[in-house]
Amino acid sequence: NMDGTSLYQAVAAVFIAQAFGMHLDFATQLGIIATATLASIGSAAVPGAGMVMLVIVLAQAGIPEAGLALIFAVDRPLDMCRTTVNVTGDATVSMLVAKSVGKLGTPKVKDWDDNYSKK
Repeated sequence: NMDGTSLYQAVAAVFIAQAFGMHLDFATQLGIIATATLASIGSAAVPGAGMVMLVIVLAQAGIPEAGLALIFAVDRPLDMCRTTVNVTGDATVSMLVAKSVGKLGTPKVKDWDDNYSKK
């Protein structure tokens, strides 16, 4: 589940299209969303995989792949942000599934005063 990568690919494709002065109609935008979602599902969870899969999204929408040069320099910090979104999404879904099947218990909170109480 790589929701951060999917969001990044869609936003990057629209950014590159705007940088080239291309107008994207609604059907093309839906195609970008669908392709970015499917590409993020099928991509490996390794650093830089989102950039490689972005080529597929750009090709589907008819956007020049030369636009990758516009975002290549800032991809490393963006990759860190995508990873944060991916991990947060995975942890959230894992907790929701665990709670729905009854495997998530209530946290045991320890009172700090228990360490210093004298009996």
